[in-house]
Amino acid sequence: MISTWGLLASAAVLSGLAHADTCSTLKEISNIEVTGHLDLSYLEEQSDYWSTSCSSMKPSCIIFPKDADEVAAIVKVLNNNTENFAIKSGGHNPNNGWSSVAGGPLISTQKLKQVILDETTGIARVGPGQRLDSISKELQGTGWTFVGGRIGNTGVGGLVLGGGLSYMSAQYGWAASSVLEYEIVLANGTIATASATQNPDLFKALKGGGNNFGIITTYTLQTYRQGNIFGGNLVFLHTDETDAKLLKAVRDFTEYNTDDKAAVIVTAERGNIDLIDTWILFLFYDGEVVPEGIFKNFTDVGPLLDTTKVQTYADLMAGSNWVIVKGSVVQIGTETIPMPSAEDSEKVMGGIHAHWRNVSDTTLLELGIIASIAYQPFPKRIAEAARERSPDLIDADDAAHRLILELNYSFLPQGDYAKMDATLQQTYGGVRDRVVGWQQDGTLPDIYLPIFMNYGFHQQDYFSRLRPENRAFAHAVSESVDPTGFFRTRIGGWKP
Repeated sequence: MISTWGLLASAAVLSGLAHADTCSTLKEISNIEVTGHLDLSYLEEQSDYWSTSCSSMKPSCIIFPKDADEVAAIVKVLNNNTENFAIKSGGHNPNNGWSSVAGGPLISTQKLKQVILDETTGIARVGPGQRLDSISKELQGTGWTFVGGRIGNTGVGGLVLGGGLSYMSAQYGWAASSVLEYEIVLANGTIATASATQNPDLFKALKGGGNNFGIITTYTLQTYRQGNIFGGNLVFLHTDETDAKLLKAVRDFTEYNTDDKAAVIVTAERGNIDLIDTWILFLFYDGEVVPEGIFKNFTDVGPLLDTTKVQTYADLMAGSNWVIVKGSVVQIGTETIPMPSAEDSEKVMGGIHAHWRNVSDTTLLELGIIASIAYQPFPKRIAEAARERSPDLIDADDAAHRLILELNYSFLPQGDYAKMDATLQQTYGGVRDRVVGWQQDGTLPDIYLPIFMNYGFHQQDYFSRLRPENRAFAHAVSESVDPTGFFRTRIGGWKP
């Protein structure tokens, strides 16, 4: 075996293997771990996706690099063939081909799991193989926390590259807002640094730009002081009266909450023939003592179940993975809406919710169906907190409060993917049509409404919903760092 960098130095070897596949080439001339269909690590990694539609895509091999040098070596080999490939962090994005691949190599980041914390400054170097529950566990007891998402099993890599909405976003912006530096392997196999002072254009493009600029091998993050927190769930049964009260409550919370430490997710969920028809609320407060009245509009509705308690953030993340529906096909879409006025709340919030119930009605005989809609406050303060830290492609402004909607369908038969694909398009498309109509008649303000990449469906055009200047900027950066289109043409994801 020759060393990884011996491989890269030998142009003659590479040219002689120009038409060989990546898996066999790496096995022959490097010591990088390459696993095949019968290897246990291949089987475990391939089955570890949120959606079984991704697990059904079988890569030719799964490669487990352990550092940036090995990732660079893999990219060098891939440059000598035309294979499609994928890079996987946590596998939580359910879009087929985004972090999964059929017939080409899959690069797993599971051995890039470093968490190196400076306990004086709170600056941490984190690998993309970490998940929110594992990094929270690593940081537990240090007094520092990472601005991550809300479900523990979510991979750090995909979360941060998509922007990353957090319980702590009103305090610190997107998850990406706290990235100080990226270590990235570019399309030509070189290892680069992107920060405010080195490759600053690439630094901005990576914040909300997705996976088509390169392979991140280390995120250098600013973490923040944190002790115990308050969090958990409230559960309500569906009634028309409860629906109206909770929709009003989440609208009012978006406008009137002034405590950046408080956050909510308000989710309605339905199952087969309405055997499940509930609301599940996620409450969070960044501290042990919740100021009186913060969540009163929700608790006054009268929950059937209340699991909220004081706990560590690590425990909250570890206890959140119940939301993942194992063994199902998962499809997720999204829309961003302006917060309606109090006077138009019932018309807008009620109208959107009625649309969702009407469409989800058509799915209730689908085997294993779980249909859900999550209303997530996107107050002005998140945009302000993000802009205080660094520029990003999302470039949200504080012109108005907004809400981010997450629309999910999970179901069992993989053969129904196309049918449910159309249903999800009908769901978020109907929301968009209603919002545009209300903007035209003056019910809603005509403001910038980017879609949130982390929840985007493969049929949605993420970059077309950015500001035109940021869309053009992302394309220019992509052309600069990847002039041959290596990533844009050979992996999944949205194309800058």
